[in-house]
Amino acid sequence: MKTTFFICLTFLGLAGFRNHMGRTISGTVYSAEDKRPLPGVSVSITGTSIATHTDKNGRYSIIVNDNHHQLTFTMIGYDTQQVKLSKKATMDIWMNASAAKLEEVLHADREAFKMASPLIASATLAGRVNGVMIRGRSYLPNTESYKGFTDNGFINPLNEALSTLAVDVDGASYSNVRRFLQNGQLPPADAVRIEEMINYFQYQLPSPTNGDPVAIHTELATAPWNPKHQLLRIGLKAKSVPTDKLPPSNLVFLIDVSGSMNGHNRLPLVKTSLKVLVDQLRENDNVAIVTYAGEAGIALESTSGKQKGKIKDAIDALEASGATAGGAGIQLAYSIAKQNFIKGGNNRIILASDGDFNVGPSSDEDMERLISKERQSGISLSVFGFGMGNLKDSKMETLANKGHGNYAYIDNISEARKAVVTEFGGTLFTVAKDVKLQIEFNPAKVQAYRLLGYENRLLEKEDFNNDNKLGGDMGVGHTVTALYEIIPVGVKDSYVGNVDPLKYQQVPTQPTVGNSNEIATVKFRFKDPDSEKSKMKQTIVSSKPILLADASDDFRFATAVAELGMLLRDSEYKQQASFDKLISRAKQAKGTDDEGYRAEFIRLAENAKMLQ
Repeated sequence: MKTTFFICLTFLGLAGFRNHMGRTISGTVYSAEDKRPLPGVSVSITGTSIATHTDKNGRYSIIVNDNHHQLTFTMIGYDTQQVKLSKKATMDIWMNASAAKLEEVLHADREAFKMASPLIASATLAGRVNGVMIRGRSYLPNTESYKGFTDNGFINPLNEALSTLAVDVDGASYSNVRRFLQNGQLPPADAVRIEEMINYFQYQLPSPTNGDPVAIHTELATAPWNPKHQLLRIGLKAKSVPTDKLPPSNLVFLIDVSGSMNGHNRLPLVKTSLKVLVDQLRENDNVAIVTYAGEAGIALESTSGKQKGKIKDAIDALEASGATAGGAGIQLAYSIAKQNFIKGGNNRIILASDGDFNVGPSSDEDMERLISKERQSGISLSVFGFGMGNLKDSKMETLANKGHGNYAYIDNISEARKAVVTEFGGTLFTVAKDVKLQIEFNPAKVQAYRLLGYENRLLEKEDFNNDNKLGGDMGVGHTVTALYEIIPVGVKDSYVGNVDPLKYQQVPTQPTVGNSNEIATVKFRFKDPDSEKSKMKQTIVSSKPILLADASDDFRFATAVAELGMLLRDSEYKQQASFDKLISRAKQAKGTDDEGYRAEFIRLAENAKMLQ
């Protein structure tokens, strides 16, 4: 009798374990028109952030559990399909081409389309829309723009002991890279900004004490892609503030309603995202809405956050058409923000656009001059980028960097939720502005050093102490990570170059702290949100690296993200970088992942490996 009882308990336990672990659903997605497999189809569990995409043979595989009831299949140019789960382990899907959806995307770039060759203009819908291949033929050139840059190289500290940069909390590059990979494409190299990929993720760093707005932390270990090198992680953690203690907000939603915002992943997604943000507002917050197309206008005067229905109705009424007078929209938004300025409050413009300005001031340089005029206004400018095919990433990044704000690229509602719900405080409320880092390396310990990423955020060494030079802004709870690859003294390395002795002058020898255990000194400057005078803190880094296996989960995960970035950029400094190694390390270092962002990264890295 007892034996039977225990056998029953065992079977019940195994059944519960099976349900907890879930089951695998797999299959192939085909085009209903020509019966060919479709690569790059997004396959997600409806109502969750769990997703994958089909491989080059149209195959997919995804793990579901008993709480999951439906899969969603999406791809540009095809009708979205939602399929209920059954007990079957195999589900093959046939997707129907959608001329209507293709027309939406085509309309977004109609001006560019008119300028294309007659052959392209007469092509059928079975082509490329905004740079995305559809059924194998080329249709419309991709007009997305990215600011080109060259990877930071190794520097001899005897020649340049100081490395100076403005911090960057943006995560736009990561979500944009994710969009490419989920669509079955490798991203352009210049779309991959390693610092933004790393800083997309939150890290478990201790919060500041003694009233400081930011705390600094360091960690030194062997580099995963070259065990002879070391990797220094510098982490900043901004203080957390309860929502009810945050200052009142004077917000202006600056919304691009030009023709280029037509399409399901543009203005409709903007509307949904901003309505989610409206739900987070308090009664003491105020919102105005400024729109621009051929000209700028006011869609809603400043309205209390308690009138959420009125604000949402104004958002729902927006429609896309016409040209794009972005400069005029920005000027009007600043004017409205000044009229409703809250002293000691959070005064901020939130721009939602694809950045495709074509009326009035429109170049990156024009935007920088325009925003620079408002630098002392006390009004921040945050940017939400939308759309694909004509995204002007370089312009959006410039606006956020010069406007004391941050830049997020929103490609789906899950990303909108991350930006305006999960990271509400960090997105909207600044606790430290003009944050800069300056690291001095000890040449007695360091032969050469290299900063991973931040190529667009480098400063001159004199800029560190100059309060007129902009740094980066950190919001409530933000974390920032900077990684330096170090070649220790005594290591023979091809990256350490030789220069012939000078003929006409002698190079003065520089004293080094040879008996010191210090590898570097890290200094950082910041300003309080309402101050124009900076404060400085510093910390010492000991020259005692630990093994990579003994480093924290956050350290190892951040190195995996950086390694993927180097591989996607095909960096000349990738050395022994490997998809297999970074994927394995990310899996081992996933740690607490309540929102599933790290698990998603692992899937993206696996997709990138396949595409590469």
